[in-house]
Amino acid sequence: MVKLEKIEGNKIQLEMEVPKEQVDEALERAYRKVVKKIVLPGFRKGKVPRFVLEKKLGPEILYEDALEILLPKAYGDAVKDTKIEPIDQPKMDLVQMEKGKPLIFKATVEVKPEVQLGQYIGVEVEHETKEITDKDVDNYLEDLREQHARLVTLEDEAAQKDDIVEIDFKGYIDGKPFEGGDAEGYSLQLGQGTFIPGFEDQLMGATTGEEREIKVTFPEKYHKEDLAGKEALFKVKVNKIKRKELPQLDEDFVKEISEEETLANFREKVKKDLAERRRQQEKMILESKLVEKIADNASVEVPNVLVERELDRMLHELEYYLRMQGMDLEQYEKLVGHSLDKIKEERREEAAKKVKVNLVLDAIGIKENLTAEEADVDEKIKEIAEKQDDDPERVKVLFTKQGRIDIIKTEIRYRKIIDFLVKNCKIVPPAKEKVDSEANNSEDNDMPESEKKEGEAS
Repeated sequence: MVKLEKIEGNKIQLEMEVPKEQVDEALERAYRKVVKKIVLPGFRKGKVPRFVLEKKLGPEILYEDALEILLPKAYGDAVKDTKIEPIDQPKMDLVQMEKGKPLIFKATVEVKPEVQLGQYIGVEVEHETKEITDKDVDNYLEDLREQHARLVTLEDEAAQKDDIVEIDFKGYIDGKPFEGGDAEGYSLQLGQGTFIPGFEDQLMGATTGEEREIKVTFPEKYHKEDLAGKEALFKVKVNKIKRKELPQLDEDFVKEISEEETLANFREKVKKDLAERRRQQEKMILESKLVEKIADNASVEVPNVLVERELDRMLHELEYYLRMQGMDLEQYEKLVGHSLDKIKEERREEAAKKVKVNLVLDAIGIKENLTAEEADVDEKIKEIAEKQDDDPERVKVLFTKQGRIDIIKTEIRYRKIIDFLVKNCKIVPPAKEKVDSEANNSEDNDMPESEKKEGEAS
């Protein structure tokens, strides 16, 4: 028997009663477990009769083990019967536990909040698609040339913007060297702004073997407080100057980096690849704007426990990304100058938005009966197996053991829901004023600096 009572917020309280027959059976099982550890005068270890054990040590000695047997099943059955969706661990309170009587206990737990859906069918969303132009292809090919550039050591030429200079330097404040202000064989790319403002500018025009004295002032908001705002003198020696040499954009270059034989064919392939990539990006942008608008139309109390869980997930993602970059969270904290708690707080609003979106999507999925069927899961596993050149059955067994099947089901369900929303939305072009403004900004960005200044002056 289960009684359900709603209390504050999204919390509910379940009062459960377990029949005395089940209680007696659990107490007997608990006795068989406990007696193996008990030694009493006149009895061999593990052979103390139950009535003697309870008389000498009290019947309560069996309660803890009996509850471990009874509570999980009773609570699980109550969750199933009442169709609630707990989002946290329950707090259990024992009301009655006696031999020959039913077990009565209460469980207080936070459940998935009720979502008041707004409009989600026929929602208007502004969206536009853009074609890939020859200029897009040209820019991509220039990036490829940059990626395949080789560094050439200069002998007599002076250093200029984008050159890489290998330097020895030593810094002084008030005529004294300071900690962390010196290095040997340091590679610095000029014009990137990675050093103190003014440092790189004063190396422009330097030649190999030249020694220079560079005067700079540390920013007022510098990560090392003892250096903030102070003037420093650096004695710098230029050991080497290297410059990027870009490959010629010709058939030889094309054959080196691709399977195409001609530049024309390669340009066509690049255009198709860029078009597919842009299509995917535009699809993601459309879905993101649509889902955000639908979430804004809905009303739901976002539980803090889910926000904390989302924050933990985001931090795990950050940690994984940092590991790929050869860093850890502790190093990242020092780099950004924030504690882990501060980083979490900065992302709390984003996490809360993600939780709300997921709650709204779940509610739509339930209302529209959009679920992940077994056939959908098998198809997804088959797709994964083909990419890994593996056997689908073997992959399914492995995923089942790893607990990844539920993750796949969730991904499939969300994909069905989002596809449903996109199919039933109204895509409209952006407002003309907005398009004109963006077009003007784009034209300004392409305009030479001299023309911009003339326009501003007029």
